[in-house]
Amino acid sequence: GQSRFIRSVHLADESPVLIEDRNIFLDSVPEATEADFRNEPPGPWLLCHVPWTEAEHRISAIAADPLTARSLEVSIGMPCLLVERRTWRGGATLTIAKQVFRGDAFDLTARFGPSA
Repeated sequence: GQSRFIRSVHLADESPVLIEDRNIFLDSVPEATEADFRNEPPGPWLLCHVPWTEAEHRISAIAADPLTARSLEVSIGMPCLLVERRTWRGGATLTIAKQVFRGDAFDLTARFGPSA
């Protein structure tokens, strides 16, 4: 099926910290054809407009390739965090997002207790 591709660069303090490449599958989300993602980014838009039933995250470490380095204003080879997310409704894929974070701009902390 057809998809709509959106590339966005997310800023913090006017510096790029994240590149997001997203495909929204139009067979499953036809209203994305006309959505204005300049005024409402695709992530929040999808959460508000599209019910989903399951999501998967894959997290890995990568080195910045030339395009990533240029987009994030870092050196080629700099460590980055890659988060790949796929979202479904039933058996239909709604969206696939690939997010690349600057390694020096990301910190993950989890606090938890024993299971009941």
